[in-house]
Amino acid sequence: MTETVANPTTSAPPNSAPPASGAVVPPVPSVRRGGDYQSMRSAQGPLQELPGRWVGRGFNLIARPDFAARSVPPGPGDKSALFLELNFTNETLKFDSIGSPIPNRGFDQNDIELHGVHYLQQIADLNTGGALHLEPGIWINIPKTTEPLETASVARMASIPHGTVLLAEGTGFTIPGGPRIQPANTVPFAVNGPQPSPGTTNHFPEYSLTAPAPAPTFRTPADQVPGLTQQIIDDPNSILLSDIRGQNIVETTVLQIASVPSLSVLGVAAATGNGSAPPASAIPPPVTTQPIPDGGGGTENIPFLLTNATAQKVFATFWIEKVQDPDYPDRYFMQLQYTQTVLLNFPIDVPKSPANPTGLVNLSWPHVSVATLVKEF
Repeated sequence: MTETVANPTTSAPPNSAPPASGAVVPPVPSVRRGGDYQSMRSAQGPLQELPGRWVGRGFNLIARPDFAARSVPPGPGDKSALFLELNFTNETLKFDSIGSPIPNRGFDQNDIELHGVHYLQQIADLNTGGALHLEPGIWINIPKTTEPLETASVARMASIPHGTVLLAEGTGFTIPGGPRIQPANTVPFAVNGPQPSPGTTNHFPEYSLTAPAPAPTFRTPADQVPGLTQQIIDDPNSILLSDIRGQNIVETTVLQIASVPSLSVLGVAAATGNGSAPPASAIPPPVTTQPIPDGGGGTENIPFLLTNATAQKVFATFWIEKVQDPDYPDRYFMQLQYTQTVLLNFPIDVPKSPANPTGLVNLSWPHVSVATLVKEF
């Protein structure tokens, strides 16, 4: 999901550059007062277009444990006791500027000032109207620092009512034209292992619209997600591409964040000399490490989640797009798209064996959310 752009830049707030040797740097004021609009907006850097109310639609995919299904012992070939929740969504995402600087006091270097926005995200099921997600949080623009030696960056802090808080850091930069949206993976994989590459076959029947149900209630009923296709399950980001098809996007600000500094992705196994694919055990596929520039942070979960379904990692990309209005070509409107993956770790039951006496296999299940929103106010 990483996006590589040559020489990405961000607008750094005042006091971001390290002082020249021997220079006297005025201290950050002890009294915080709201600044003028232009100065505060400029200091928000790549976040400056976020304030406002954004509305639109999206999609949510999440595999979750099914305790009731575990009462039935797994039979030969049974792989899971889980429920795959699928929702088309309605979303409102409101950002408000933080009106004054946020001072961070230094010990090994001079004080810095952060600037940012706070937000409230509300997501409901498009078909049923049922509540799905509520998230208050903050985005901050961070100047470059000397101690530690870091480039300018952004960070998101979020609270999730299930009992998880997260900090995800990264970069913000602007590119000409539209976003470069890559496929999103929904295939589960071993905890702490590499992610499957795009196009990997998903062998869990819950993810196949044509596979017979392994349990009476194993997936959201089809009549609650009208319009769902296999392509959307395999790659939710395909919705984002469909939403912008035919649009003239003149400029895009990219916010790329993650709670970890890098992600590992499993490549495709090399072909044999005659061009055929080798057996799975013959040539292991390569593993690629995708760095997340300035990525880092982490997640914290309440004890129930640590035992039952842990949110381990988060990575996301937000695209703030300036779009030419098709009805008024001399005007533009602002559009926000995002894709987010939360890795939920929980085991599945498999038949016990000498090699696996517990009958448990621990997996990371990608919880993928996407949306396309338009600034309303």
